[in-house]
Amino acid sequence: MRFRILGPMEIEGSPGPGVSYTPRAAKLRVVLGALLVRSGEVVSVEALTDELWQDDPPRTATTTLQVYISQLRKQLNTAQDGFGREALVTRQPGYVLRLEPDQLDLTRFEALHASGRQALEAGDFARASALQRQAIDLWRGPLLSDTPHGPALDAAAVRLEEAGVAALEQRVRADLELGRHRDLIAELQSVTTRYPLREEFHGHLMLALFRAGRQAEALHAFGQLRRTLVEELAIEPGPALQQLHRRILEGDAGLLVDEAAPSGAVTVSQARGRPVALPAADPAFTGREDELARVVHLLTSSPAGTCVAVAGMPGVGKTALAVEAAHRCAEAFPDGRLFVDLEPEPGRPLTAAQALTRLLRRAGENGPLPEAVEDLRDALHTFLAGRRLLLVLDHAGSEAQLRPLLPTGEGCRALITIRRTPASLAAVRTVSLAPLPTEAAGALLAAVSGGGPGEVADAARQPAPAAADPGAAALLEVAGLCGNLPLALRSAAAQLTARPHWTPQTLAARLRDARDRLDALRVGELDVREVLLTGCAAATAEQQRSFRLLALLPDAPFELGPAAAVLGLGTDAAGRVVEGLVDARLLEADDSGRYRFHPLLRLLAAELLARHEPEDSTRDSAGRLAEAYADTVASAGPSATAGTGLAALVGVLRTAHAHGAWQAALRLADTLSGGLESHAAWHSWRTAHTLGLDAARRARDRAGEARMLRSLGDLAWQQRELTRSEELYEAAVRAARGCADDHEHGRALVGLVDVRLDSGAYVEAGALLDTALGSLPDRSPARFDALRAGALLALDLGDEATATARFTACRDLATALRDRRLEAYARRCLRRLSDMPREPEPAVEVRPGVWRLREAA
Repeated sequence: MRFRILGPMEIEGSPGPGVSYTPRAAKLRVVLGALLVRSGEVVSVEALTDELWQDDPPRTATTTLQVYISQLRKQLNTAQDGFGREALVTRQPGYVLRLEPDQLDLTRFEALHASGRQALEAGDFARASALQRQAIDLWRGPLLSDTPHGPALDAAAVRLEEAGVAALEQRVRADLELGRHRDLIAELQSVTTRYPLREEFHGHLMLALFRAGRQAEALHAFGQLRRTLVEELAIEPGPALQQLHRRILEGDAGLLVDEAAPSGAVTVSQARGRPVALPAADPAFTGREDELARVVHLLTSSPAGTCVAVAGMPGVGKTALAVEAAHRCAEAFPDGRLFVDLEPEPGRPLTAAQALTRLLRRAGENGPLPEAVEDLRDALHTFLAGRRLLLVLDHAGSEAQLRPLLPTGEGCRALITIRRTPASLAAVRTVSLAPLPTEAAGALLAAVSGGGPGEVADAARQPAPAAADPGAAALLEVAGLCGNLPLALRSAAAQLTARPHWTPQTLAARLRDARDRLDALRVGELDVREVLLTGCAAATAEQQRSFRLLALLPDAPFELGPAAAVLGLGTDAAGRVVEGLVDARLLEADDSGRYRFHPLLRLLAAELLARHEPEDSTRDSAGRLAEAYADTVASAGPSATAGTGLAALVGVLRTAHAHGAWQAALRLADTLSGGLESHAAWHSWRTAHTLGLDAARRARDRAGEARMLRSLGDLAWQQRELTRSEELYEAAVRAARGCADDHEHGRALVGLVDVRLDSGAYVEAGALLDTALGSLPDRSPARFDALRAGALLALDLGDEATATARFTACRDLATALRDRRLEAYARRCLRRLSDMPREPEPAVEVRPGVWRLREAA
């Protein structure tokens, strides 16, 4: 039996063709159609019910469906005795129709389409064209055009319509590569009318017209498409079509072919047996003159057998540099230059046999080729013998993939792009690429988006962005937010090109939010996240996990100690892991022995951490990191929090808190106290100790709660928020009482003493001070604080002798504690007392570096 559903339903039975056994009843065709589009799969009763009646099934739906199945079996039995009973089988939770692949036109189409696509990828264009033509010829109209569609058939119709269009596009592409452009023009004019928004067909029409000598018509076709897109969708044609338009406008002879040519965006010419198959040079290429000069020098002056590799992280511009170098090396390789993408689809690298086949096809070998890798390699070496030819091998995945492809002849060279340095290939010289310098990044962004590179360069040389032209300064900001990564710059530029109503300032504003930046850097087929993911996917499982865990580190260069804490490893083991990530181009290393993320890779690592790492693992890592930094601060003292280190430490605290590492977050908040106060870092102080307070409460640590409340009270007091500080000190007193922490209880009371002194409540201040001194140990900074407050109280009461005695006790205690800051404060106070004029001073240093104005009498 034969079933045809690519068009109206048709069934032919054993009596032969011409006799139809198609059910006349629409409901029976619906059931049979739903089973046919999922041939070999179980289709549930629920799905068939939805297909028949959608949202309004009758009460007898299940029974009625059973009747339809019984009628279908009888109908199929009439076409071929017993076929219905054998092929249409009940399988829980529904039914399955079992067919051989050649019994259904849909399965034949899918097989032919897949084989044609593989042939196209392998460079066998004649076979690709023939197979896709056979696949297209199976279509007689829309899927099951005579049958009512429910949700499943609707979805299948959409999917198969897209597959049919893809088959047509691939057949046209193969025919173009075979030089059949004149025969395609009329067909493509019809196809572009049928699919007015499918840019690939318009591109094929433009190319066919140009190759047929009809340049003006090719440009007119582009103009018509552009008007349609602008008027209907308010967008411009994509970058690939714009580049083709530009090349046609320039009359680029590289677009012309006289015989079989390679696939994709590669341009081919065959001149006097010297094959050239290279992508067009990038007109916006910029900023790589030193690296480019090195690559060209290595290609043209290295000894025989040497290969050159361009290595770097995904999106850094390896392919653009390799293509530019290949174009500049034309004179050194007069017998040809061949380009092969070794991973044409992300995650699907070519096998050695596929890559060798493509190279030979692009070299002009149109006859039958062997299948074994060894035979294909011999064929390639035979072709290369005695020639001076360059092979450009793009997106190499590994040394094992490369070995069979590398030329060994005297005059041939290979130029490779690869993420990792191919260390095991001794004859390879590697040029590593980093993101562009700021000025070059701005120039590339301006050139691709149509801005002025000169103005951007001028802005980059200004002492401050504000001094430059606002538009140029905004482009530089966009470049910085893109991490100066060429792929991200091109994606950003494509958005400015596609949206003329956007200014550079608009784009910069959209990129500032780090949480949405990778989403904002996706336009059309340019998806920065997907390209970066390819680099991550190529790493080992251990490296991928380490990559995402290291996103917990502060956003700054880091050393091995913090990395080891995050990973839960010793320093040596962490060093091996981190160096492995550097080799995989997922981290960068500098000459000082520190490591860092590229900004966009850091965003990706954070996304992957949130998506894939178990919360308990993340919590443990964040806790270990906070503990490690707490140890560092505790050993180094307040100096550890100086400068930018303070912001990073607060970031670590925030991370530990966000992931529920309460005790570690509280400990880090505690160790930051001295540095926060000594540097008067009020904003960081409030943030750190508010988080610490919440962590203490979540950990049910009453002593920690008391410490954080008292510290926040100190901050409010210094900021002269006296009502707020009093509330916090009183809450600290209650918390300290609740856990019988006499030391913290005394410190909170001293805070209340300072508040009372500010308000002139001297009697109450004295009572609080007596209680505080009774609970504080003799040798502690807290007792120093109490003695300081007592000296100030005496000073306010006019008792200079008592004030002197207490400041002297402060000095002696600070000396015993070896705290130079407190000792210097006590000595300053004693010196002022000894030199005190008859009139009171207008201000008093009430704490180290904190002054209080006296009220006028």
